[in-house]
Amino acid sequence: MDVFAQLREFRQAAYQSLCRAKDATFEMMDAILLTRNVYSLADLSMCPVFRRQWSSIYETTQDTRPQRNKLMGLYSQKIPKQGRIILAGDHTVWSRPDAPTLKERTYEHYAKGGRGGRPVTPGYGYSTIAWIPETEGSWALPLRHELSELQCWENPIDKAVWQFKRVSKDLPSRPITLWDIEYGCAPFVIKTANINADKLMRLRSNLCLWGEPPAYSGRGKPRVHGDKFKLNDASTWADPEQTIELEDAKLGRVRICLWTRKHFRLSPHHTMSIILVERLQEDGSPRVNKPMWLAFVGEEMPPLSEVWKLYMRRFAVDHWYRFIKQRLHWTLPKLSTPQQCDRWSDLMPLMTWELWLARDIVNDNPLPWQKQITKLTPGRVAQAIPGILVRVSTPAKPPKPRGKSPGWKAGQPRQRRIRYPIVKKRTSSSRKAEPKPA
Repeated sequence: MDVFAQLREFRQAAYQSLCRAKDATFEMMDAILLTRNVYSLADLSMCPVFRRQWSSIYETTQDTRPQRNKLMGLYSQKIPKQGRIILAGDHTVWSRPDAPTLKERTYEHYAKGGRGGRPVTPGYGYSTIAWIPETEGSWALPLRHELSELQCWENPIDKAVWQFKRVSKDLPSRPITLWDIEYGCAPFVIKTANINADKLMRLRSNLCLWGEPPAYSGRGKPRVHGDKFKLNDASTWADPEQTIELEDAKLGRVRICLWTRKHFRLSPHHTMSIILVERLQEDGSPRVNKPMWLAFVGEEMPPLSEVWKLYMRRFAVDHWYRFIKQRLHWTLPKLSTPQQCDRWSDLMPLMTWELWLARDIVNDNPLPWQKQITKLTPGRVAQAIPGILVRVSTPAKPPKPRGKSPGWKAGQPRQRRIRYPIVKKRTSSSRKAEPKPA
């Protein structure tokens, strides 16, 4: 199919999946793709492709209803059936420290420091599962991106498992999934054991794992765990089952070691392969920086020389988070309800997929201080997208004239908005029952 026809068909299907307020919402998305810098949502109404009044910008976040399952099915159709599918899961923060009237805010960890340099900030956490289409680069194409703690009984791991189950059903083949340190734990391994996918997770360097138990001696209770394997204590390591050294163009000399049949203490029946990745100095000794520990859980692990490079592709999700915050203006609006935040967030993957489908038909249009490149990033595709949008046109219908709203009635009392406390969550013990939805 012609690329222009494919992009036009995708936009039409996405338009139908928006359900309500789809005309204003679609024009707003086109305005976002064409506008590099804005100070508020109302600034988007100044873009020529937005044919409505500025107030319609705010109505979109209130009225639109993106149908996530339909959109996820639309995205999954674009994943090729040939080759191994690579998925990556991660979690990010939308910081909202100055929104006391916003319901269900939680304390979230901010990797680079929140207000005043503090590592914790009030806001919302968002869970993402994305398809990584290329062996290198900054492209990550989300299949689901949604609020991870919309209800007080949810947490990021449970939300990621819930997303993982739904995404894996629509895939044409068994994927291999990449997960950050937050998911390298026993609860995640147990809850994803029945999902048809392989998992490659990063581990914290202070974890303690266990080997297989020895054969039953015939007396007493059979042992569940074998020898201790403490990641930051080399004296507890047995000889690796496989060790290789290779030269990497970016990292230099690298040594990779493999141990098999290890497990977490809380998941003794789910064995893992443990991989140690160390950067070496010229004399062959490890560098001062911390090594990287990985755990593989699945049916068929890639070769040891490739599996650690495979995990590096997970960082494309971090590039996508930066892209939507800086270029697609994800954290710009100060929305008043978690539902509005979720609907607005559903538009971020949709615009990213549009840019991906248009990457081969745009010509690089660098700014005067930018260099010409051949392999375009999402930001450079967005920079060159105006001519493509003109050619594929918009499925949105033109606005209909209407009367002017009477506005707030004179004498009608106004009420102060309710202020909500920040939700404090903790990991409940296994003895206590999980809270149930009301």
